[in-house]
Amino acid sequence: MGDLTILETIIIAIVEGLTEFLPVSSTGHMIITQNLLGVESTEFVKAFTFIIQFGAILSVVVLYWKRFFRLNHTPAPEGASPLCRFLHKYDFYWKLLVAFIPAAILGFLFSDMIDAMLESVTVVAVMLIVGGVFMLFCDKLFGNGNEDTKLTEKRAFVIGLFQCISMIPGVSRSMATIVGGMAQKLTRKAAAEFSFFLAVPTMFAATCYKMLKLFLDGGTEIITDNLPALLVGNAVAFVVAMLAIKFFISFVTKYGFKAFGWYRIIVGGIILVLLMAGYSLEVV
Repeated sequence: MGDLTILETIIIAIVEGLTEFLPVSSTGHMIITQNLLGVESTEFVKAFTFIIQFGAILSVVVLYWKRFFRLNHTPAPEGASPLCRFLHKYDFYWKLLVAFIPAAILGFLFSDMIDAMLESVTVVAVMLIVGGVFMLFCDKLFGNGNEDTKLTEKRAFVIGLFQCISMIPGVSRSMATIVGGMAQKLTRKAAAEFSFFLAVPTMFAATCYKMLKLFLDGGTEIITDNLPALLVGNAVAFVVAMLAIKFFISFVTKYGFKAFGWYRIIVGGIILVLLMAGYSLEVV
């Protein structure tokens, strides 16, 4: 099957689907999984962990398709310009674009630096712990928000700035954007759902960028040779992500984020202990 066996493909895809929308760092877990499986970090394997995100984001579109493809049919403010009327009608997509822009710019500018950090399991472990400690207290810091709080362009942009923090491996895109939403007084459920929606353009762009980069570097043959792994990986990530999203929304609405905080601390701590004990978990 090329660079990955069927079993390795399925395991990594399950990890992606389970962790992409949970505040535990999917990238960090996939790096750790790759190391534990002893998978060599080839150009394809690096791209694979991004490309299978397409299956995960497709699960959001399927689960929330009524909201994802809904236009705003409420009357625009009286006297609004044609542009304002247009933005009012496509309000949902406009706010997604506003939130997406910061990460798109920084991700393009610092792509090589981000790729370099992705190869450090130590960075992942430390950020898992730091993020975990924060999550123990974020419910007390922000509460459960206000049901009447509306998502404005300003709030969307701030959430987009928070998303940029997740470029550090181990932070978690989901955690950063949900915390950003809660900091803007959104409820836990509303913040989590907007985080899911924002994942679609963000992860789609990252997937396309990685695919393009691979093709430009002469990777057409790599993609062809590993096409079965890509198809299986995306299919598995799609199914698992759907289940994970349903679980997460129900759990976080009832119980908050403390459990995820402890999980991050335990996993990060175990990784650091293994590294200090001399176990090499670094990407090879």
